[in-house]
Amino acid sequence: MTIASSNGINGTSSPMTLPDVTTDSSNLGAKVPVRPDRITKQGREAKPHPVPENANEELTNAVRTMLLNVGEDPDREGLLKTPKRVAEAMRFLTSGYNQSLEELINGAIFDEGHNEMVLVRDIDVFSLCEHHMLPFMGKAHVAYIPNQKVVGLSKLARIVEMYSRRLQVQERLTRQVAEAIPEGVRSWKKKVWEYAAEIVAGQQPDEFDDW
Repeated sequence: MTIASSNGINGTSSPMTLPDVTTDSSNLGAKVPVRPDRITKQGREAKPHPVPENANEELTNAVRTMLLNVGEDPDREGLLKTPKRVAEAMRFLTSGYNQSLEELINGAIFDEGHNEMVLVRDIDVFSLCEHHMLPFMGKAHVAYIPNQKVVGLSKLARIVEMYSRRLQVQERLTRQVAEAIPEGVRSWKKKVWEYAAEIVAGQQPDEFDDW
């Protein structure tokens, strides 16, 4: 078994190898159904909305409108640059929509003849709850049993990062990370454990539930 821990910036340290883990060879190669990245209430894949060229300007104006509608003065000194800062922050925190899994892995799959479990622990997770667009954070632990081939350890942390930089719910994020492990790398046994607490639920649970 190979175990690695994230170093806190979603990189990985040198792995530690433990005794072999027995696998059920009768199920090796069984495929996990692929589900869409984004779903509608009808269960169909939603078409992503194209990002306009003037997205930063539109977001900046939207934040300015929001400030006005909560009774603030966006022209006072402390808020003059806030709309621009928030717009840039939102583009960064949702940058996972513009990333490709194929480009992220970039061919970092290696034929090592390895069939012991690989586990990367304590990957930092920071995402936005899609219901209120407020942050939630925690740790992710990703494990898979290779089918002779392995993927670069750092790629597992980057996969978590890519999917967390979207509007998310914890359950979907966990599934997306699990299904992103390349089919040719893992056997039928794979698992993602994700521990995260939504700030939304921890602050004003009764009021937030009514929104």
